[in-house]
Amino acid sequence: MSLLSRVVARNLLQASSRGLHTTGALNAPTNKEGRIKCTLIPGDGVGPELVYSVQEVFKACNVPVDFETFFLSEVNPSLSAPLEDVVKSIQKNKVCLKGILASPDFSRTGELQTLNMKLRNELDLYANMVHVQSFQGIDTRHKDLDIVVVREQTEGEYSALEHETVPGVVECLKVITAKKSQRIAKFAFDYAIKHNRKKVTAVHKANIMKLGDGLFLKSCEEMAKMYPRIKFEKMIVDNTTMQLVSHPHQFDVMVTPNLYGNIVDNIASGLVGGAGVVAGASYSSEHVVFEPGARHTFSEGVGKNIANPTAMLLCSSKMLRDVNLLHYANMIYDAVKKVLADGKVRTKDLGGQDTTDEFTKAVIYNLH
Repeated sequence: MSLLSRVVARNLLQASSRGLHTTGALNAPTNKEGRIKCTLIPGDGVGPELVYSVQEVFKACNVPVDFETFFLSEVNPSLSAPLEDVVKSIQKNKVCLKGILASPDFSRTGELQTLNMKLRNELDLYANMVHVQSFQGIDTRHKDLDIVVVREQTEGEYSALEHETVPGVVECLKVITAKKSQRIAKFAFDYAIKHNRKKVTAVHKANIMKLGDGLFLKSCEEMAKMYPRIKFEKMIVDNTTMQLVSHPHQFDVMVTPNLYGNIVDNIASGLVGGAGVVAGASYSSEHVVFEPGARHTFSEGVGKNIANPTAMLLCSSKMLRDVNLLHYANMIYDAVKKVLADGKVRTKDLGGQDTTDEFTKAVIYNLH
């Protein structure tokens, strides 16, 4: 059976529960054999193929994790599980590995809130964190980058509060609250303290949006006073984008409202090799969903066996680290890093001609 056939059969049509568990930071439940259960959402586009790569690597190194799988999609609604079932699974398992979900336009669905937005709101996944790091073997203009982008993702422009007042005139509401601005600022500073980071940069447009972005910036400034060991800077978003592509080494941890974070994530991902190599995660106070940092489904690559599984494998490594399966987390991370550094196996996005399957096999070969 071909790789694609196995992916479709295993992750979409049969979508059976498989479970994933660990005993770590989130107190994810374990069964009596000590295995951890985790919710798995393959996603749209090449997501199922990337998830299959993770499953093959997990199998090769005997990771004590079981996946509880749900296919969730707006573009393939007939195959999609009910959102309530997915939410209950994540609430129970605490941990989720997720592919990217495509968001169809309003004319197709008549729905302003996307499935991504609904999932975040149901679980209060308020903090999205994307780790942008350089890897040896990937040819980029800037070397040795190590930037963390922390993005508030439950309000701002992505509040789905839009209406047409009269034909041809649409009002879009951008919601900024002190409570959520303070919460995301605290998340960024706490992360900086925990991971020995030196600086937090708040990205804003308070010079124009004086009330909304002004409130976000004020919240960050007030929070910074509680962390005197962390250097605090503020930067207007348009200048931030220019500085990212010209002098990115000045950034350490960045904290942003919703829309700006989405833009910064994608620019920063482009600096280190593209969407295929950057991992991310979304956090609530009780749950974490690990997903690629640059949200592209790469639908034109479906079935061609050309997608780069690096980002999804890095997500799986971060997931294992989060539930204290450090040995397996390091094993997978080191194997991916070695394959990239060797440069013998490269997917098309990195200038090579190797397939998803071949990259996965190379990672498995380097596991030990």
